[in-house]
Amino acid sequence: MKMKNKKQEQEKKKKAHKQRLIANKRRKDPSLERKVPQKIKKEEILIVCEGANTEPSYFEQFKLSTASIKVLGDGFNTLSLVNQAYKIHQKDKSEGKNYDQVWCVFDKDEFENQAFNQATITAHSYGFNVAYSNQAFEYWFILHFEDHQGGAMDRKDYDAKINSYLNKYNVHYDGKKSKRVSTGMFELMLALDEKTNISRQTLAIDRAIKVLNFHKESGAPPSKSESSTSVFELVKELNKFK
Repeated sequence: MKMKNKKQEQEKKKKAHKQRLIANKRRKDPSLERKVPQKIKKEEILIVCEGANTEPSYFEQFKLSTASIKVLGDGFNTLSLVNQAYKIHQKDKSEGKNYDQVWCVFDKDEFENQAFNQATITAHSYGFNVAYSNQAFEYWFILHFEDHQGGAMDRKDYDAKINSYLNKYNVHYDGKKSKRVSTGMFELMLALDEKTNISRQTLAIDRAIKVLNFHKESGAPPSKSESSTSVFELVKELNKFK
């Protein structure tokens, strides 16, 4: 009886050993199943701009690898632009287009303080982001070339100021007619500053932050924060997806 039990025990051990060998072989054998490539979902960003030319021609030149942007220049301003952005967002959503981020880009210009301030409040209530400029979007361009301290500067003087820096590179910005940012101008704003060897865009971001913080610390609302811009916040966001 003992011999029989011993034989059965040996058979069990052999069977268990065989099963372990088979399991190890399966683990080592490469899978013959074809792996299904995983499609990486790109971030969808909607940018609705007040200007029909300047802002779209600027933002459309950002080369993004992990996000896609839709830039619209509808000619609306302040609060009407925010409400237009909401309509576009809702329409696209009903057609199956869901945006991860919505940005409203507008200027103070000569619009009433209340309308300008309310535009920011309304945009945030919709869950939108705001990139505003006081007085105009071109102030953001100036900061690429000049450490402006945020003092008042009439937007009528912006073109001359910008071109005083661009002309030596044989680049021109026509803020009166075409109002478009050329490839040459865009590349200049990305290039290294000759004095600091730092990207002009990086310098512009740092300068814009400094100016905006100065106005915030003084307690001034956006409508009273001349000159200033929060466009750098949108630029920093887009840079994440390069």
